Amino acid sequence: MSGMQLQSASPALTLQGSQQSEASVTKATGAESKPKKKICCACPDTKRLRDECIVEHGEEACAKWIEAHRLCLRAEGFNV
Repeated sequence: MSGMQLQSASPALTLQGSQQSEASVTKATGAESKPKKKICCACPDTKRLRDECIVEHGEEACAKWIEAHRLCLRAEGFNV
């Protein structure tokens, strides 16, 4: 009886492993795909915050907003 339980658990484990590898492939190909927007139009919220901070406080004081905008652009598929 315990042999049957192992056999029924085995396909489930195999399925979970295949789902993880498919997700990895999807993420890898998604990151390499061409961006759908122009860089000037991507991430308007982080761009506005970054620009306002730089104007008011200078570039050195706005590193967190600059990095947030870069991360957003990378998420959109840009290589920055």
